[in-house]
Amino acid sequence: MKFNTKYFKTDMLSGMVVFLVALPLCLGIAVASGAPPFAGIITGIIGGIVVGSLSNSNVSVSGPAAGLIAIILVAITDLGYETFLVAVVIAGVIQLTLGLVKAGSISTYFPTSVIEGMLAAIGIIIIKKELPHAIGYDKAHEGDFFSFEKGSETGFFTEIINAVNYAHLGAIIVTIVSIGILVAFNKVAFLKKIKFIPGALIAVVVGILLNEVFKASGSPLAISQEHLVTLPTAASFNEFIGQFTTPNFSGFANSKVWIVGVTIAIVASIETLLCLEAADKMDPMKRYSGSNAELKAQGVGNILAGFIGGLPMTSVIVRTTANINAGAKTKLSAVAHGVLILLTVILIPNILNKIPMACLAAILIMIGLKLASPKVFKHMWHTGKHQFIPFIVTVIAVVLTDLLKGVGIGLAVSVFFILRGNMKLAYFFKKEKHHEGETIHIDLAQEVSFLNKAAIKQTLAHLPRNSKVIINAASTVYIDYDVLELIRDFLNFGSKDKNISVTLKNFKKEYRIGEAVHVHSEKEPVATQKDFQAMIAQNDM
Repeated sequence: MKFNTKYFKTDMLSGMVVFLVALPLCLGIAVASGAPPFAGIITGIIGGIVVGSLSNSNVSVSGPAAGLIAIILVAITDLGYETFLVAVVIAGVIQLTLGLVKAGSISTYFPTSVIEGMLAAIGIIIIKKELPHAIGYDKAHEGDFFSFEKGSETGFFTEIINAVNYAHLGAIIVTIVSIGILVAFNKVAFLKKIKFIPGALIAVVVGILLNEVFKASGSPLAISQEHLVTLPTAASFNEFIGQFTTPNFSGFANSKVWIVGVTIAIVASIETLLCLEAADKMDPMKRYSGSNAELKAQGVGNILAGFIGGLPMTSVIVRTTANINAGAKTKLSAVAHGVLILLTVILIPNILNKIPMACLAAILIMIGLKLASPKVFKHMWHTGKHQFIPFIVTVIAVVLTDLLKGVGIGLAVSVFFILRGNMKLAYFFKKEKHHEGETIHIDLAQEVSFLNKAAIKQTLAHLPRNSKVIINAASTVYIDYDVLELIRDFLNFGSKDKNISVTLKNFKKEYRIGEAVHVHSEKEPVATQKDFQAMIAQNDM
């Protein structure tokens, strides 16, 4: 485990910003999951210190995941908390195994348009979720950035509208001041030069001071405790140790525990890989992270979390984005945020409990605005419809469903466009008229798969009578056997019926059709119908 200390100051300050964002989310996700609040703290500490140390990602940050809330809540209700912890251990073992067998390479198949859409959607959801907190309506700060309530009076926009009825002027003032500070640190020249103090920290300190002034003056602007960070406190060391929980190991004999463990492992791994791909895209230094190393790190983290009473964890996009925006350069920032959670829980929980949620909402809203910036939508629009449509579909799907379903829908749309484009671009078709008669050129692409069979078949079927056709494979390295068979049938039957003269050019040996076949060399680029039939016949043997 080696750390690059070149960016020590920057990474430590970034870790402090992530700590401010992660702390209330650790608590909120634990409460929303039906777990003890301290369980979220445990996971945040392990995700920072242990996973941050083992991971080779420079900017991703791990912790309790909002995307697992529904799974955890049902599992704890059904199994009990101590038995549920066994499922967390099992999930960790599965993730560790996936990393060892190098299953993390699946992350390379996520298209850029889908990743960009996921990030923009998360930005929108962050803003939507934090607006009520920004105006003082903290009915239940669950930290759930990946879903919204259904089947109740609280809809996607209804929560924001209802929150206006419970708006608190003091919280609004704190939010406005905090946003003003954050904007100033990004725009004002001399403040941008102050690298050793993050704007988020100043916003939090000013927010605490403002509220303390409101309280001291007896002002109705004072923000009450339920709208502040709520961190569990322990009166003694023994009481602190008593907050840890050990698993009920008899749960290993329960089939339901294994089902929950497998489910958590799958969902957590997918969310982690998605976050890792997004983090690499946002990394200003454009470094690549090892997906298999990340799965192994997550597995170790979840095993440890299960043994001492924590929630399952993933690499989390909200913390990761905050980390990158704060200027993190190495994984030291992730470790630092875990250390800060540990120290503050032990040493100064009472001070942290003075932080207005409105301050943290302001920080997250600014993160959301950066993720869902109009510039992102404009950029994706200019990349063309094959990129923009999967992007916008992913945005809408993630916002209206959840992270995994939304990304799945986006992937399906992206695959559709890939297949559609592949079917169209397998060959280039052009007509040229010469005095000898009409000549039609069909230039095959680099790879021609079975997906192109229908389009090529249609083209051959509609060739005019008495024409000359040249099928050129100069650029081709692979032709699917089905396509070769289609061309053979056209040579034997279709071309004769229409009196079409067919010339095959540059069918080189580099393309693969299963068994090795005889083809003509570069010096003899033109193949006759007899030659081509021999090629097919030899492949049939």
